[in-house]
Amino acid sequence: MESIGLSDPAKIYGIDIWGENNFIVEDGVVKIKHGCRPSLFEITKKMRENGFKGPLLLRFPHLAEKSVRRLFSHFERAKKEFGYSGKFKAVFPLKVNQLPGFVIPLMEATQDLDYGLEAGSKGELILAMAYTNIGKPITVNGFKDREMISIGFLAAKMGHNITLTIEGINELELIIKEAARLGTPVPKIGLRIRLHTGGIGIWAKSGGYSSKFGLTSTELLEAMDLLKKHGLTDRLSMIHFHIGSQMNHISPLKKAIREAGNIYAELRKMGADNLRAINIGGGLAVEYSQHEGRSSRNYTIEEFTNDVVFLLKEISESKGVREPTIFTESGRFVAAAHAVLVAPVLELFSQEYSEKILRLKEQNPPLVQELYDLYTTITAKNAREYLHDALDHMESLLTLFDLGYIDLTDRANTETLVHLIIKKALVLLREKPSKEIRDILDRVQEHYLVNFSIFQSLPDYWGLGQTFPVMPLDRLQKRPTRSASLWDITCDSDGEIAFDIDTPLYLHDVDVEREEYFLGFFNVGAYQEVLGMRHNLFTHPTEATIRFDENGEYTIENILEAQNILDVLDDFDYDTREIERRIREQIEKSATIKDDERKEILGELYLYLSENGYLRTINFDES
Repeated sequence: MESIGLSDPAKIYGIDIWGENNFIVEDGVVKIKHGCRPSLFEITKKMRENGFKGPLLLRFPHLAEKSVRRLFSHFERAKKEFGYSGKFKAVFPLKVNQLPGFVIPLMEATQDLDYGLEAGSKGELILAMAYTNIGKPITVNGFKDREMISIGFLAAKMGHNITLTIEGINELELIIKEAARLGTPVPKIGLRIRLHTGGIGIWAKSGGYSSKFGLTSTELLEAMDLLKKHGLTDRLSMIHFHIGSQMNHISPLKKAIREAGNIYAELRKMGADNLRAINIGGGLAVEYSQHEGRSSRNYTIEEFTNDVVFLLKEISESKGVREPTIFTESGRFVAAAHAVLVAPVLELFSQEYSEKILRLKEQNPPLVQELYDLYTTITAKNAREYLHDALDHMESLLTLFDLGYIDLTDRANTETLVHLIIKKALVLLREKPSKEIRDILDRVQEHYLVNFSIFQSLPDYWGLGQTFPVMPLDRLQKRPTRSASLWDITCDSDGEIAFDIDTPLYLHDVDVEREEYFLGFFNVGAYQEVLGMRHNLFTHPTEATIRFDENGEYTIENILEAQNILDVLDDFDYDTREIERRIREQIEKSATIKDDERKEILGELYLYLSENGYLRTINFDES
């Protein structure tokens, strides 16, 4: 974004960069580019009219299905283009999003594809067994004990197409023991290989020799010896690697495929005749950037699929082995776009500065009087000059206050007048953007208090600095004029998305006491829900699924309300009945509460305890 002078809201908020043709701006609002094209603002208003306050998480199952089908179609296109004879299959890694509102619709919508689930724990394996369609792939990664491997055998007996991926020789030894105990069918066996190739970026440690998972070359040879010794070579069906989530460059993947492809060929030559698949893991990146030149990845899905297919074909031909089935575990790519967090703005902190709160004296300090003159005489012609003067005067007056030459009233008048001048100047200069104005905006940001918790809903921002696209849901026919910092409602200074002049967020100057203003945070469907924490005891937002019928009309379904305060306390193992008893006892013993007030106060308190902890805001339709 060069400046706030851009008039196209899709450009201002970068929808053409991150939107993947899922959302459009039309009639001043963000709309879902599907079916009847409802606006997010309309959906939000409907939910609030039905009493759902605080932040909302809106799920769009059609977007997850779209991502899966897009992945399959691009691999099929690449296979056809390069004459590739191997198959393509995929699984969704449950660790990315285990929530039923996501997983169940995804499995229902993809029954016609070779698409299943990946599990990394016993709990996830049970989910995979319950919701993966029989015959579709299940892969099991991560460290395993005898019980987990035994569950894998049970899944095979149930008819599931399950592959247990070995992370260490000890796990293979456990499979051998379970095969002797339980007999056939023995699950398919995969070997996770520890590549020399490492990833790049935040998750780079997933690959390379120092990675947490995988077998070294020596261990691969040992594994082959064990499989041959116990007559299980025919169960070895897959090798697997993963070089990191959110791969922002394609080159490490290309190196990893060459390395894995050669290992695949060598194992085939060693007698692994049923080894027919290479699982390239996850890592297909999502575009989170809203700004030109700040891309989250340097490749397209076309390049990704072309490189994988071409390289594996080239290696297979050079080594004289069959072209392997290609597996992916692209979880972030599938899940991210399906969820949008909607949160209302509660307050703009500069709005406490209004002309009515000025306390001007009969005789003001010269610089204060000059500020007032600037405010009353500012025009489009002199706005830039007056803005500079006001900022200079503010610095001088604050110094005078520190030295004791002006009093608190003078300081308050200074702050108010400068904010009023800034607001006027930004309006007057909105048609004349410049780098200078950008620099000024960097100095005079507006703080927007937003009714959500960063720790609960955007933990990757807090923990890793991962940004997410954010934009208002309406007023998009108007140019935003305020450089915005976002504050959440936690009592933690880390609960802020600060304004960054290199990746600026501009929002509108709205009066939230008169009208509602909602922000949408996009691409939050991967990891954020499952990693979110209840910092300050804020629970998950109220969530809802937005479904479209065959006529393109939408319904709001599967509403799951945010937990109330008592439920959250119960989850933390508090005895909520004991809490209620102690509070009731304190009310009864209080000397300041009258007898006829006790019942009413207790009832009011119970009402509060039955609500979620997010802040209550005005319903303007009722006011």
